[in-house]
Amino acid sequence: MEAHRRRLERVIAQTAGIECVAHADSAGAAIEQASLVQPDVILMDIEMDSQYAGIHAAKEINEKFPHIKIIVLTVHKDENFIFSAFQTGIMDYLLKTASNEEIAEAIMAAYYNRSPIRPMIAEKIRGEFARVKRAESSLMYVIQIISELTPSELQVLRLLCEGRSRKQIAEERYVEYETIKKQINSILKKFKQASISEVIESVNELRIFEVLKKL
Repeated sequence: MEAHRRRLERVIAQTAGIECVAHADSAGAAIEQASLVQPDVILMDIEMDSQYAGIHAAKEINEKFPHIKIIVLTVHKDENFIFSAFQTGIMDYLLKTASNEEIAEAIMAAYYNRSPIRPMIAEKIRGEFARVKRAESSLMYVIQIISELTPSELQVLRLLCEGRSRKQIAEERYVEYETIKKQINSILKKFKQASISEVIESVNELRIFEVLKKL
C-alpha cells in the first residue's frame, strides 16, 4: 500500500494542474481528511483496514460531501466489488495496473465530470443486465407453474425446499408415503423435470416462497 501511494504521489507531482493535498492510510483517516481538506478528487483504495473499508469510506464521504469526486483504484475485477463501489456514487473505477497516463487522465476526467464507462465496467454491466433478464424470465415461468400446483402439492414443494425428506413430509402431513411420492411425481410433470432436486434448486435460487409471502 505504501509503495502504491508513493507511485500515485509521483504521478500527481508529474502532472500539470494536479496537486496532492493529503493522504490517508485508513478509512477513518480518509473520511477525516476529506472533511478537513475537501479535495476536488479522491483516489480511494478498496482494501485498507478491511476488505471493503474503501467502499464504506466512499459511501460516507459521498453522503457528506457529494461535490467530492471519488475514483476507486484497486486490484479487484470482481463484479461484487465493482457494483458495491458504484453504488456509493463513485465517478470511476480503475485497476492498479493502469498506466500513469491513465491515472492522470482519470483524475482530470473526474474533476471535469467526464469520467468514461470503461470497457471492463461496460462488460460487467452487460453481464448483469443479461443475468437479471434471465432471472426475471425464470421467475415468471416458475411462478406460473407454481400457480398450477394443487394446495397439497404446493405445501409438499415448500417442505421439500425447506429440507424435509419424503418420509418427514408424510409424517408431518399425516398421509401415506405413497401419496407424497405421487404428489412429487405430479410436481415433476408440471415442471417438466426428471429430478425433484432440480426443481428445489430452481425454486430456492429464485426465493419463490419468499416472494409468495410478500404477495
